Amino acid sequence: MNKKEKLPPVLEAHPHSDAAREAWRVFGIMSEFVEATDRLKAILPAVSMFGSARVAPEHPYYRLAEIIARKLSDAGFSVISGGGPGIMEAANKGAFHGQSPSVGLNIELPHEQKANDYQDISQTFRHFFARKYMFVRFASAYVVMPGGFGTLDELMEALTLVQTRKSRRIPIILVGAAFWRGFLEWFRERLVTETMIDPADLDLVRIEDDPARIVAAIFAHYESSKDKSPAIERELMLNL
Repeated sequence: MNKKEKLPPVLEAHPHSDAAREAWRVFGIMSEFVEATDRLKAILPAVSMFGSARVAPEHPYYRLAEIIARKLSDAGFSVISGGGPGIMEAANKGAFHGQSPSVGLNIELPHEQKANDYQDISQTFRHFFARKYMFVRFASAYVVMPGGFGTLDELMEALTLVQTRKSRRIPIILVGAAFWRGFLEWFRERLVTETMIDPADLDLVRIEDDPARIVAAIFAHYESSKDKSPAIERELMLNL
């Protein structure tokens, strides 16, 4: 069978059509999922950390993220960040100097995001949704530092998946009480009051600023967990 006969019909008939380009794009997306899943399967357990790319190394948030990541790494958790500057760099840096792998899930952007220098495992994505899937797929917990739209996007993604039971329940910890308190008050005053969410949904997230208590909270969650069996959890992850 020659090469032309092996092509999908849409590519054979219209090699330069929009449909053909879309088909090749799907293949590219599939390859991102396969490659990243294969590279990251050995890092468990892991914690995904999020926060602003705009935070300078001298900022208190940077130092706090670094300390938290170091404690998580020394406790046996790989630490996953977005691989860029700011809080992402701080998370990778702390884990890089700890006992467990530092993982960066980098993204190609029109204005290139420079990968930080503290990654034991670095994986680059072209597509945001493939990258977001990996943050969730391999996370035993979320630690969310102060950040902007990207940080809020990741936080709301995690809350939505857990609330709708498309993902197993994991600890979702917000760091920076002064930063996040008004956000959670708005949840309570608007979303709960107007019955947009259930009051119990507020229990999906907690605020904790002390690095040692963050690590302890993650361990406590799994020590007391009555969640589904590993086989069912794997099936949930496959159906995200």
